[in-house]
Amino acid sequence: MTLLEGSVGVEDLVLLEPLEQGPLLKNLQLRYEHKEIYTYIGNVLISVNPYQQLPIYGPEFIAKYQDYTFYELEPHIYALANVAYQSLRDRDRDQCILITGESGAGKTEASKLVMSYVAAVCGKGEQVNSVKEQLLQSNPVLEAFGNAKTIRNNNSSRFGKYMDIEFDFKGFPLGGVITNYLLEKSRVVKQLEGERNFHIFYQLLAGAEADLLKALKLERETRCYVYLNRKVSTVDGMDDASNFKAVQSAMAVIGFSEEEIQQVLEVTALVLKLGNVELAGEFQANGISASGICDGRGIQEIEEMMGLNSEELEKALCSRTMKTAKENVVTALNVIQAQYARDALAKNIYSRLFNWIVNRINESIKVGTGEKKKVMGVLDIYGFEILEDNSFEQFVINYCNEKLQQVFIQMTLKEEQEEYEREGIPWTKVDYFDNGVICNLIEHNQRGILAMLDEECLRPGVVNDTTFLAKLNHLFSKHTHYESKVTQNAQRQYDRTMGLSSFRICHYAGKVTYNVNGFIDKNNDLLFRDLSQVMWKARHPLLQSLFPEGDPKQASLKRPPTAGAQFKSSVAILMKNLYSKNPNYIRCIKPNEYQQRGQFSSELVAVQTRYLGLLENVRVRRAGYAYRQGYRPFLERYRLLSRSTWPCWNGGDREGVEKVVGELSLSSEELAFGKTKVFIRSPKAPMTELEFSRCPWSERTRQGDKGVCTTLAGEARLLGPPGPPFHPAALSAAVPPGGAAAPETAAAGHAHTEDLPGLALPLPLPADAEEPDRHLHLVSGQHAKETLWEDKGIGFADPGFRQRVEGNGEGRRGFLPTHGSFPHVVSPGLCQLLGRKSSRERILPTPGTSRDARARARLHVFLGLQARKNYRKYFRSGAALTLANFIYKSITRKFLLGLKDNLPSTNILDKTWPAAPYKCFHTANQELRQLFYRWKCKKFRDRLSLKQVENLREKLSASELFKDKKASYPQSVPIPFRGDYIGLQGNPKLQKLKGGAEGPVLVADTVKKVNRGNGKTSSRILLLTKRHVILTDTKKSQAKTVIGLDSVAGVSVTSFKDGLFSLHLNEISSVGSKGDFLLVSEHVIELLTKMYRAVLDATQKQLPVTVTEDFSLRFKESSVAVKVIQGPEGGRNGKLSCKKKGSRCLEVTV
Repeated sequence: MTLLEGSVGVEDLVLLEPLEQGPLLKNLQLRYEHKEIYTYIGNVLISVNPYQQLPIYGPEFIAKYQDYTFYELEPHIYALANVAYQSLRDRDRDQCILITGESGAGKTEASKLVMSYVAAVCGKGEQVNSVKEQLLQSNPVLEAFGNAKTIRNNNSSRFGKYMDIEFDFKGFPLGGVITNYLLEKSRVVKQLEGERNFHIFYQLLAGAEADLLKALKLERETRCYVYLNRKVSTVDGMDDASNFKAVQSAMAVIGFSEEEIQQVLEVTALVLKLGNVELAGEFQANGISASGICDGRGIQEIEEMMGLNSEELEKALCSRTMKTAKENVVTALNVIQAQYARDALAKNIYSRLFNWIVNRINESIKVGTGEKKKVMGVLDIYGFEILEDNSFEQFVINYCNEKLQQVFIQMTLKEEQEEYEREGIPWTKVDYFDNGVICNLIEHNQRGILAMLDEECLRPGVVNDTTFLAKLNHLFSKHTHYESKVTQNAQRQYDRTMGLSSFRICHYAGKVTYNVNGFIDKNNDLLFRDLSQVMWKARHPLLQSLFPEGDPKQASLKRPPTAGAQFKSSVAILMKNLYSKNPNYIRCIKPNEYQQRGQFSSELVAVQTRYLGLLENVRVRRAGYAYRQGYRPFLERYRLLSRSTWPCWNGGDREGVEKVVGELSLSSEELAFGKTKVFIRSPKAPMTELEFSRCPWSERTRQGDKGVCTTLAGEARLLGPPGPPFHPAALSAAVPPGGAAAPETAAAGHAHTEDLPGLALPLPLPADAEEPDRHLHLVSGQHAKETLWEDKGIGFADPGFRQRVEGNGEGRRGFLPTHGSFPHVVSPGLCQLLGRKSSRERILPTPGTSRDARARARLHVFLGLQARKNYRKYFRSGAALTLANFIYKSITRKFLLGLKDNLPSTNILDKTWPAAPYKCFHTANQELRQLFYRWKCKKFRDRLSLKQVENLREKLSASELFKDKKASYPQSVPIPFRGDYIGLQGNPKLQKLKGGAEGPVLVADTVKKVNRGNGKTSSRILLLTKRHVILTDTKKSQAKTVIGLDSVAGVSVTSFKDGLFSLHLNEISSVGSKGDFLLVSEHVIELLTKMYRAVLDATQKQLPVTVTEDFSLRFKESSVAVKVIQGPEGGRNGKLSCKKKGSRCLEVTV
């Protein structure tokens, strides 16, 4: 079964029979062999890389898919991009497009196609076109500096890119923001056999003019440079010279000045020249190994081009300065250490240059902060990688892919099934693999691999890759997804492929063995301070700006965050961003390992479909409902399609939806009503019918069905006898996609043509017909019914209608004007008058005869009389309605003009509103009142600064948590949240506390800690950061207790005016093993509000805040029941007393 006639295989795998791995692969292969590279799973798009250019893109196809709904045409990436854009524009829902797959599966090309489609359909205008061009031209620049040829892919993204494209309320692009993730900078100094360095190096050498190369002091031959793989200098199908011209042009379009472009190329050339600095071993006078530069020519050229001091650069490359409390100690580097320093400098220069380019692009395409924006995110990030030798780069790349797979699981499989349970829809659970356990293995804050790597990098003593591996083996010896030589030996397993310096993780995509050699160095990512200082002293503006830490005034002894910690933090922000948007998935598949067109490896594709979970996705889609919508928005959009709900509907939303969908004739298996949403199993036919019925006279010009349906709409109104008004829903049911309808349903919107004894329709005349013959040709009712569906003009009295239909495509014949305002029904009596036996006969008199002339005259007289007789009563009967409409419009106009002159003030606290003068305006008046109030609120919000907005959000959270629950809440409302109540900023001693916290301090306050054993209190300083709660002694500047926000299980607080609260911790946390905390704060409303928001930001989970006077405290192995009672002061004086009631009860009087 297919979606369209003549299609290849099954276009939507939800329809696949039987639903097994074998048929799924065969279907993908069949379509791939016929160059059908796209396939659906519901609204998920599968894309198989064709490794060739296919003639299915460009303006013609963009226009085609822009005019159709998702399922009306064959699967295409344009269809998915169109759905995402229309949902963003029309339904005001932020979108993200997640493009996932292995390296070489076509993710980068897919992202460019999505962006080109959105750019083509999102409006026109000088400013809009300028923004679109800048967004599109960012691609070639980032590809040049961030992509490279690998074994698996000739244009592999060696960095992650997430672009937020921002639109205004009309759907016009305003700009965007690009976020880049972990450039593979190790490629700058070393590539595997058969791979290349980043494209820009080869493009520069191949495409630069001779004068430019001379200015950059470069040779055109790639073999002259150590950092370029001399065996692979070109790529089939890639013209480096023309690509360099395209990059220069793109940078100019984005807004780079000529000076900036020149400086970027100079820094790029510097990286190449650093690789040619040859270092040799030497010995000092005391016999200690040292190093020096063999040939000073290369370092001299760098000095001339970048304004560097060659002597200082040589000293920084061959020695290292260590600062102590008393003096600076200079240590000579041996040749291996010096080469490491040189390569580290080259990698840092290139990585920082890439970050500068991304930031420079963002400056050009950024959007003003005051504009309201809709956002579409496009994620193009490195694919899952399994190489022969996998190192730190592959580890973090695969970690990122694990997180993306988790997003897919959470938002398509898990969330979908949980939604059915929430809505009360009968459901048979579909089993699937949840990779949360693998993500936790890598990213857990205390016991994850990244945490262990950071701990090993920071701890004193002997630290190397071997000690790191030993720690992992000890910690994960029994973890089901972790293996190493040690764990295999313990389980008496023998594996030749596992080395002594390796560990293996069972990822969702398969097992990957990682070599730990280099993990510590790559995670530290350190650059000697001497080199930073030399770079900062350069007289080259761009190079100097890349090394701000080289400025002695900004020198800091604080250790920078590790590469792993930075990447983990970036991924967490990315995941939060993705979860906040409506996802659209493109699952890219690589058909073979050799990048050959037409080759389809079933084994390779089977592996990818298995770890992408495509079969499980099909099962969930098939068992579930592909379309769901809340009752209220569904009813608001489609209620005009039912006579029961339009124009007024006073019932409930669900009952209204039932009325609308009841007219679709869906079976009970295709439709389900949840608690808050309507579910439709297969939306292709129903939703297409609803959307087309909703706007059958749309300006979209579609060949076939549009012209016919529009024609039928007009004909049905004019041809039918008196009856109920025409309804477009009945009409669309008569017109299937393609524009052809069965004759028996042609006039289903009002009356069947066989019910008419005769029908007068103007037919196209021959080109040589004479002027007197331009009259109405009569045809029988049966012939008229058939003629409706022919590809010919159908006459209509309305010139506007005639004009619209005449413009409906090429080759349509002209229309003749009708005589009069109505088509004419020919009775049997008239047929006898004209000398015809039956009204079923076609009346086409021969031109030129007197009999014909008389017949025409009699016909016109008769038709005029009959028309006046038949329609006079309708004119009279419609007079009252016309007058009523006029009166209603008059009082409506008076009401609106009066309202305009009596609008209340723009003060948001002023909620007064004029009453409606008539009862019929009551509903409209209330709607206008709400609109005006929302407008006032928007104006108020627009005047607020970002800090004021954040303060209001905190106050809103406090209201949701404590309003009508805690007695001290009303007093806190007018008091602004300060955050710092201990003078953290002005006290040098307390600055040490801030230094130990991660990120800014949200709350700094003095609290009292209640001893759970004896009830006594002691003062503590509490610091709340974005990730931790820190408790320290008021007299010492050292943290006594550090609690991760992910370890906080809940908070209990009383309903009185006191500041007592309990901090409940998870039992599995290291701090939680000691028990919960009982604290007292004078600013408990602010403290708990900010803690609630911080936990939500850090864990994406709501912190349970319980208002109660009876709660339990966990104390090591036992628990203590706490009962809070109100004293005479009611907790207003801030004092409390505690009494032990037995060993397991504590009574607190506030």
